[in-house]
Amino acid sequence: MVYLLYGLNDFEIDSEIKKLTKDYDKMNISKYDLTETDIKEVINDAETFSMFADNKVVIAENAIMFTSSGANTEIIENYLNHINPHTILIFTVNAEKVDERKKITKLIKKNYKLISFNEASSPSAFVKRQLSGYNITSSVIAFLIDRVGSNPLILENEINKIKAYKDDKTITKEDIVKLTNKNQEIDIFKLIDDIVEKNKDEALAIYHEMLKVGEEPLKIIILLATQFRLMYQSKELAKKGYSEKNIADTLKVHPYRVKLALQKGRKYKSETLLNYLLTLANIDIAIKTGKTDKNLALELFLLDE
Repeated sequence: MVYLLYGLNDFEIDSEIKKLTKDYDKMNISKYDLTETDIKEVINDAETFSMFADNKVVIAENAIMFTSSGANTEIIENYLNHINPHTILIFTVNAEKVDERKKITKLIKKNYKLISFNEASSPSAFVKRQLSGYNITSSVIAFLIDRVGSNPLILENEINKIKAYKDDKTITKEDIVKLTNKNQEIDIFKLIDDIVEKNKDEALAIYHEMLKVGEEPLKIIILLATQFRLMYQSKELAKKGYSEKNIADTLKVHPYRVKLALQKGRKYKSETLLNYLLTLANIDIAIKTGKTDKNLALELFLLDE
């Protein structure tokens, strides 16, 4: 079988690959980046039988030959007409669309699987896909999302815990309470918005809530600085034409964090983000050198005084 997974929703593409490869040992999964590896090496691997099992998986990322700008298609066309039935070959491309006029794209669409991942998945749709095969009502799904949050990374981790410990296929609210952790995460982006937009009372309220759940002022400073830095770096790399996946690879962070950073940072100028980052760095130095009190320094920062 051959799959072509394309789109801007990297998290959903990663989830689909996990689903396709869940029954395979890592020894039988090969991964290539086509910006670094020649397509001939990938096809040669796909054509070769596995030494360790009857079947194997070959993943080829950044398959831009399926877009209008790509080339080197003849070797792929030959393989698509004579595939190795013991190999699952998965092409991925971080692009909003592929060129469906190309012969290789037409062959995959006609004979194999061409799947788009452009639409942002709703949390409930994501849960339904993750729990496919389980009996779970809409109200229980809503309860799960309300309990753990809508972040797909957190949702996936909590769902995996349910799957690991659930003996039958029916999931109840009691199961969710027993098997998952309630999300205590403060919305860091809301705090950032309040800081930049000078919503002082709201910023202080979130800060005091963070203190109530045990967060330390220094940790909050680091958390804010980390997020301002990611928003700034992602914004600057995007200006240079980097895709979300390229940014994630360059900064070595999960693509979902980059997606959020770009979405939330869009309304702020790069200079604004950088100025706040430098201010937080100076506050951190002042606290660590004993020049200021950590609580007072952070409150003054939030009050912009």
